[in-house]
Amino acid sequence: MRVVDVMTSDVITVRASTTITEAARLMFRNRISGLPVCDADSCLVGMITEADFLRLEVDRHSDGDMSTVETVGQVMTEDVMTIDPTAELSEVAAVMVKEDINRLPVVDAENRMLGIISRLDVVAAFTRPDDVIEDEIREDVLRRLMAVDLDAIDVKVDSGVVTFTGTIDTRAEAALLEELVRRLDGVLRVENRLIWSPIE
Repeated sequence: MRVVDVMTSDVITVRASTTITEAARLMFRNRISGLPVCDADSCLVGMITEADFLRLEVDRHSDGDMSTVETVGQVMTEDVMTIDPTAELSEVAAVMVKEDINRLPVVDAENRMLGIISRLDVVAAFTRPDDVIEDEIREDVLRRLMAVDLDAIDVKVDSGVVTFTGTIDTRAEAALLEELVRRLDGVLRVENRLIWSPIE
């Protein structure tokens, strides 16, 4: 599964010129912890998050002069990590874990905002119904990718655990099938009980 399959495309954004107060209201009303900041061409120029407001609050009670801080552009994070819509969820998860971030803006090659993907979106991949996983294995992996006899292989999916029984031509095909299925979103484990020709 790719980013484009699970990302939120209806994203609330703000401009750098948006006031801090308006940004805070948007975040509070919509129960979101961050807002992408875009220019007039919908290109991503930064991000404002709860952390930025926490820093503002700390600075407000320090010796710093906060009287000039009025807009999002003055406090937003400009160097924002993004992700391509065609990236696999495993890539997203790796970035989120490594960088300890909760969300990634999704942009195209011109840095235009397409959507946003959060940790919750990645978690949702593990909630895929067993019948959806089974259908993907049969249609996409067995029939389209490997072109094997569907009548020769029985596929069962139970709480994300995939079990194969039946026959397949070679040991190599059995190993390839297991590897391909192991990478599918929602698959927790593969029990490969296939048999193949002993002459291999």
